[in-house]
Amino acid sequence: MPRASRTQPRRLGRPPDTDSTETRKRILDIARVAFASGGYDASTNRELAARAGITSGALYHYFGSKLDLYLAVHHDVQARIYARFNEAVESTAGFLGKFDAVLDVAHELNADDPTFAAFLGVVRSDMRRHPDIRAALGAQARRRQGFFVGLVDVGVESGEISPANREVMVEFVAIILVGLTDGVSDDLELHERAVRSIKMALRGQLVNVPATGV
Repeated sequence: MPRASRTQPRRLGRPPDTDSTETRKRILDIARVAFASGGYDASTNRELAARAGITSGALYHYFGSKLDLYLAVHHDVQARIYARFNEAVESTAGFLGKFDAVLDVAHELNADDPTFAAFLGVVRSDMRRHPDIRAALGAQARRRQGFFVGLVDVGVESGEISPANREVMVEFVAIILVGLTDGVSDDLELHERAVRSIKMALRGQLVNVPATGV
């Protein structure tokens, strides 16, 4: 007579360890697309779980709440974007060279997957509607600001940026990169044109300053 199996049944909702990482990544990707389309309020955990092909219980194994999932998507997006930005910055010299490289990467990312920019644009609206999201994302916003400051400091050290303009340039860099996601991210041709115009403006090639009379 065969021996009874000692294998214990797996808890419902808990995925096998072998595909846990892949499942988590799939959930993040699906949630990013959903949030990018309709924002935080447009999808329920039940709907997101169904799109990922798992049960609601399995989704809660990975993320304890919809807010936890939303914040995880934001962290994943920022980590992937700034990994590319940092790689671009490290491969070039000077403020103009580094900022050009960041702008090029921003355009490449938008071409490869427009939901990254769309999600970040939605986040800014969701932060205004949901104080808990705004509070939770404060630390990540400060880390992002640190990237802008570091980029500008390169320009100060190289002599490309006057120390007197340091704080102004930090805000300039921030608003340019934010504007590329909010303003023209859904049109690749306009996005490329915007990137080109920013590069020209930084080199004084867009506006001819009229001569003033004596």
